[in-house]
Amino acid sequence: MKKYEPSFIEQKWQKLWEEKKIFEVKTDPKLSKYYVLVMFPYPSGKIHMGHVRNYTLGDILARVKKMRGYNVLHPMGWDAFGLPAENAALKHGVHPAKWTYSNIEYMKNQLKRLGFSYDWSREFATCDPEYYKHEQRFFIEMYERGLAYRKKTLVNWCPSCATVLADEQVEDGGCWRCGTEVTLKEMEGWFLKITAYAEELLEGLDKLSGHWPEKVILMQKNWIGKSEGAEIKFYLPEIEENLIVYTTRPDTLYGATFVCLSPEHPIAKRIAEKKGLTDNLEKFIERVRKERKEIEAGMAEKEGLFLGSYALHPLTGEKLPLFVANFVLMEYGTGAIMCVPAHDQRDFEFAKKYQLPIKVVIKPKNKDLRVEEMTEAYEEPGIMVNSGAFSGLESLEGKIKIVNFLEEKDLGKRKITYKLRDWGISRQRYWGCPIPIIYCEKCGIVPEKLENLPVVLPLSAQIDSSGRSPLPYLSEFVNTVCPKCNFPAKRETDTFDTFFESSWYFARFACPNYPEPFNLEDIKYWLPVDQYIGGIEHAILHLLYARFFTKVLRDLGYFDLDEPFVNLLTQGMVIKETYRCPVHGWIYPEEVSGEGTCLKNNCGEKILLGKPEKMSKSKCNIVDPDKMIEKYGADTVRLFIAFAAPPEKDLEWSDHGIEGAFRFLRRIYQLVNEYAESLKEIKYWPEDFKELPPHLLKIRRKLHQTIKKVSQDLEERLHFNTAIARIMEFLNFLQDSLKEISLEELISKKVLKEALEKMLLILSPICPHLAEELWESLGNKNFISLESFPKWEEALIEEETFILVVQVNGKVRDQIELSIELSKEEIIGIAKELPKIKKYIEGKNIKNVVFVPKKLVNFVVL
Repeated sequence: MKKYEPSFIEQKWQKLWEEKKIFEVKTDPKLSKYYVLVMFPYPSGKIHMGHVRNYTLGDILARVKKMRGYNVLHPMGWDAFGLPAENAALKHGVHPAKWTYSNIEYMKNQLKRLGFSYDWSREFATCDPEYYKHEQRFFIEMYERGLAYRKKTLVNWCPSCATVLADEQVEDGGCWRCGTEVTLKEMEGWFLKITAYAEELLEGLDKLSGHWPEKVILMQKNWIGKSEGAEIKFYLPEIEENLIVYTTRPDTLYGATFVCLSPEHPIAKRIAEKKGLTDNLEKFIERVRKERKEIEAGMAEKEGLFLGSYALHPLTGEKLPLFVANFVLMEYGTGAIMCVPAHDQRDFEFAKKYQLPIKVVIKPKNKDLRVEEMTEAYEEPGIMVNSGAFSGLESLEGKIKIVNFLEEKDLGKRKITYKLRDWGISRQRYWGCPIPIIYCEKCGIVPEKLENLPVVLPLSAQIDSSGRSPLPYLSEFVNTVCPKCNFPAKRETDTFDTFFESSWYFARFACPNYPEPFNLEDIKYWLPVDQYIGGIEHAILHLLYARFFTKVLRDLGYFDLDEPFVNLLTQGMVIKETYRCPVHGWIYPEEVSGEGTCLKNNCGEKILLGKPEKMSKSKCNIVDPDKMIEKYGADTVRLFIAFAAPPEKDLEWSDHGIEGAFRFLRRIYQLVNEYAESLKEIKYWPEDFKELPPHLLKIRRKLHQTIKKVSQDLEERLHFNTAIARIMEFLNFLQDSLKEISLEELISKKVLKEALEKMLLILSPICPHLAEELWESLGNKNFISLESFPKWEEALIEEETFILVVQVNGKVRDQIELSIELSKEEIIGIAKELPKIKKYIEGKNIKNVVFVPKKLVNFVVL
């Protein structure tokens, strides 16, 4: 019997696919298109099992759609700029460009070795000037429209990476890349006005509901953070001007007993100067900056500094003490708030600490509140009290009427605010796209002329181990002439945030070699992306920026598109158990003895088996894809990755599992080869199967039922794991059925050939190399990858059924017709939900369930 040698088979078919260019596609309006895209990788070294999972899921779907007759765009490229590549290059002592392109070559070969159906003619790296010249153009056009601007502000600063981070790039107070604690620093930088699109970004999420994971939609809604409230004027006699505060609870206005400002608020600084409190304020500001992480997490103690001044209540004229407080941020609302301690827990704690008055103005419907008895704020809606003419109103109605009154008296106005901040895109690092701006002493800020693009990142620059950008010190880069007046000028030396590149790459794949940013015909045909696949960690960063960019490019006239991605799949992580030695820390599985002790340096300590965690070098639980491919073959790796867990769930790596996947493929290989020679010349047509003996009809029925279920699993539900389970089930069934078949009969050979070929067709998107090899061995001349996905015959789909009798305490209460395919658990579950049964068992203790297969369920209840 022929030995299954995946390495030989896989290299053979990968070479043929490449030679024949079978996955290259062109715009063709006569064909229905389908665009499958998996988030492209940073070329930081080697691909890991997380990559393998992402790209396997995308490839299975792309191959299924191709077999369904779609013109499938399935591209791959490289997110090549940014800190990941630069930091890795620094660590290895090489130039980022050399490191990046070397990794691209290596990782590309890894991806090819896995047999992914990419159209490599569309490949690009974002560090190529031919790519980034277009985004420099976008930036200039945004600048001219007022969507890009420069300002001095407090920014998130990572001291380790020596660069600014956007709010979205600060995770639990640390840098998203290296984990170093982020500090605040005042700097000049460039921003994109994403806030101008806040409402549209929010409204667009409703259209994505049902197509995107609800968790991602909720995360974006929370990040955008829309709130409806009012801006209210509080007069400051000290400086004779109004302070504008923002509140979402205007119904509690009469309960305001003090006012708090952000320490950074300009008015706070002016009053502090007037009161001789400047030093106190500066020390307070310094302390707040150091504790920013705890403050934003709501874990810091509420602290304030009384400014020795008062604000006048707009409706009562009462004098309210004016504080700066560590929990008021300049970036949110107006940087000033009215404080209502009876109805806001944060204000309640602050008032108790500083012995400030508390005044109840909202009460529950059936209860009065006494300040002296309150241990916490009452934050729910209720009935307004102690609120002048508004007393007695329900608080929701009161909100509207109070704002109406404030607007009539010019004391305030309705206001919608968003938590979303503008996107800071300046990075003080070398390995990025240069920002195409020039500073001229005569003309000020001047964008580079479009005809001079790209502003090329000088590859001659050398960076040292500090990571500081060499661009400010590179005279040949910095020194230039002003595009307006031709006088000497200086270039901007910051580079774009790497998310700038990934915010529009999906559109460039539609026309990667076009001299202009986009070819409208290609864009209209291919976009939007039909299925996007990537990790949920990109829910706020990349996915929000890509949606923003799409709307901006639409408004700049490049295309007519509102959303970039129709469907989104966020796959789970690949995790693996960990081993920890009390002496040596994390150790590799091969360093654990059969008795569960540490073998490292003959240690002998008992090993602690840790819970499965995300694969990482630091935890010593990495599985190298190259080694797995070498040992088992790419098809086995693909099969295991797709089978071990539903796509959206975490996948726990199992050595036994991948060995089982290999054995399954070897069984298919041996089965087909056993019969291939005798079936090579056999042809079959639908009319051949009109009248079949029961044992052959049974095979065809099971085959077509399998085809239908696999089709639905692969294409409609993206349940790749259950699709594989059904193929495995069919293989077992077929091998058992072969014991009843005489292959001396021509009709038996036809049924068997149909069964083997169609099994290979439904397996081919998952294990394409093996499917191609066995398809050829059965006498077929075409690539199986170019064949159509098999259709099922509806007449064969009708499932065998039985009548289930359902009893409660031995008495027949109902009966139902069910498929024999259902499991015991499914049958009992259906029986429980029957209305006639529910009324007898609901709320009662089910002591026992008697189950007789294909006949009866009896619920014994107390």
